[in-house]
Amino acid sequence: MAATTSKPIALITGATAGIGAAFAEHLAQLGHDLVITARDLARLEQSASELRSKHGIEVEVIKADLATNEGIRTIELRLENISRPIEVLINNAGFGINKSFSVSDRQSENDLLDVLVRAPLRFMHAVLPAMKERDSGTIINVSSVAGWISGGSYSAAKSYLTVMSESLHTELLGTNVKVHALCPGFTRTEFHQRGRMKMSGLPEFLWLDASEVVATAWRSSQKGKALSIPGSQYKLLTFLMRYIPRPIVRKVGMNARKRQR
Repeated sequence: MAATTSKPIALITGATAGIGAAFAEHLAQLGHDLVITARDLARLEQSASELRSKHGIEVEVIKADLATNEGIRTIELRLENISRPIEVLINNAGFGINKSFSVSDRQSENDLLDVLVRAPLRFMHAVLPAMKERDSGTIINVSSVAGWISGGSYSAAKSYLTVMSESLHTELLGTNVKVHALCPGFTRTEFHQRGRMKMSGLPEFLWLDASEVVATAWRSSQKGKALSIPGSQYKLLTFLMRYIPRPIVRKVGMNARKRQR
């Protein structure tokens, strides 16, 4: 009797909606078993049931609040479990704050730093040793085009995530471990509603589809690219942001922040 081949396992944070849910669907279609994490256990269980039924895969559910050390440690322990190794890590969990830094809630700012910066850092540090040892694995960090503008702590956090991804991508060149930064623009998800951001005035052409964003990121990561910027409109925007004077970039960033309040 031939030995059965286990499926690669992908762990996705913030997996119940938006880009995280699109990654879960995409990787399930490619034949990955999944570990999905979020704060809402009921939604996790519902998503897991639908993915199992539709794709015939195993789906492990982990409830974790990444704004807490306990939540981050829970995911770290799963990433360090080499008996069922994680082949793909998608650092997707995140949220935004609809107030400027000078008037925002301090705890909210600390939570944003934990979820958008500290959690991805610790998760990559937890999973990379095993990936390097077996010379196989993919990490995709869901960053943002906001990392190129001056849009408060959210932009700063996303800039960190993009630069860290580029650094690790360069460090691991010559191996089969891939680190990739996905930098989308405005994408139709629950993100803005949960952040109570007013987006009704945003032109239709600026909106991206989550499934297309994910497909672009996966193709680019498997080709060994350091980052992907879905959508020609955002490719042009980020190109301009690299070369126009920083005072203009700062003004654009602050104007974008004001539109979301």
